[in-house]
Amino acid sequence: MKLVRAIIKPERFEFVKKALEEKGFNGMTLTEVKGRGEQKGITLEYRGGLMTVDLLPKIQIEIVVKASDVDSLISTISESARTGKIGDGRIFVIPVEKAIRIRTGEAQE
Repeated sequence: MKLVRAIIKPERFEFVKKALEEKGFNGMTLTEVKGRGEQKGITLEYRGGLMTVDLLPKIQIEIVVKASDVDSLISTISESARTGKIGDGRIFVIPVEKAIRIRTGEAQE
């Protein structure tokens, strides 16, 4: 199993969620995070002066899937989150040794 962690723009989340549901990826964990990448933030004009915002709001989505589903999940997220502009986000794939369902005690490896 693999944990796929995607960090995307907040305004793209509904597009990503819909695409994931259409492909059968229903379970996910969502976290509102702040961060920055190569863009190193943005500069805004506020009350006549310039203000640098270096940590931008992002959405982090975490989904655990079978290793065989990783490529499909990555392409679904990439295609639905992509705007073609800087700051679209990143996807990380992390190995998961075991997952236990608390309600039943069922373990998956």
